[in-house]
Amino acid sequence: MELAESVLFSAIKEIIIQSRLRVFRMANSALLESYWHIGKLIVEDEQQGKHRADYGKATLKTLSKHLTLEFGKGFDERNLNNMRAFYKAFPIWYAVRTELSWTHYRLISRLDNEEKKTYYINEAVASNWSSRTLQRQIDTLSFERTLRTSNSEENNIQNLIKDPYIFEFLGLNPETSNTERSLETTIIDHLQKFLLEFGKGFAFVARQQHIVTDTSDFFIDLVFYNYILKCFVIIDLKTGSLNHQDIGQIDMYVRMYDDLKRSEGDNPTIGLLLCSEKDETIVKYSVLNDKNKLFASKYLLYLPKEEELKNIIEQDRLRFELDN
Repeated sequence: MELAESVLFSAIKEIIIQSRLRVFRMANSALLESYWHIGKLIVEDEQQGKHRADYGKATLKTLSKHLTLEFGKGFDERNLNNMRAFYKAFPIWYAVRTELSWTHYRLISRLDNEEKKTYYINEAVASNWSSRTLQRQIDTLSFERTLRTSNSEENNIQNLIKDPYIFEFLGLNPETSNTERSLETTIIDHLQKFLLEFGKGFAFVARQQHIVTDTSDFFIDLVFYNYILKCFVIIDLKTGSLNHQDIGQIDMYVRMYDDLKRSEGDNPTIGLLLCSEKDETIVKYSVLNDKNKLFASKYLLYLPKEEELKNIIEQDRLRFELDN
């Protein structure tokens, strides 16, 4: 294909892609709105003094038969219940973000409080999560694992850092002795999934970044930039328990990075220690207790069951509260 033909092809291709995208967005918005209104009618019908336990089930079953005969698939009893749950979860239509699909909203409508719903909606939109990614984030209790401040809308590092992180997608055996280099290499090999787990706004910068001072050479495991916070985030990987030397090292790396790499307009660098075990006492009586720039989080190389993960989160929270 000649250059002129290639340019023409690219221009037409872009027009077609954008046109189809607009059609999809319009169709998705129309679908969500119609399902919301159907859910609204079902809920309002239930609220008209009909309290018998079998009423709703019998009505939806009959309604499903008639709608399916008239309009085909998409109106089975289960989906009508989903529409009902959708309306109950979002009783104000203007609160619905039409960037998300019906599958996203089926998952979000099942959540048990408003703060969780808001969190997953915002994260799914901001990070362009597929419905499969959203399901994984819900299953791995992403909301509960995020170190949120009292103002959850504020852009700060506490609203991005998680504890623990779950890296089951790396495929490493938690029962074997993994080196820090093998962990680092596997993260790079699965960088897209790592960034999805890591959170919104992160862009990869470097691995084993070489920092040179007047007297020494240092290598930082992983470096990212967060364009929301406008700062570098450096990560030090530890396959064993956290100790004072590790904390001193990440503190030094952050100070060096601010001095040698940070540009005008960048906010102060953040340091994150990712370790397989974390001692909250060491965290409390070290510079990590200053929550502004340094953090330590555990990582898991397997996908725990929901109850186990809840216990891990709760135990860490209790230890932290007892130490403060």
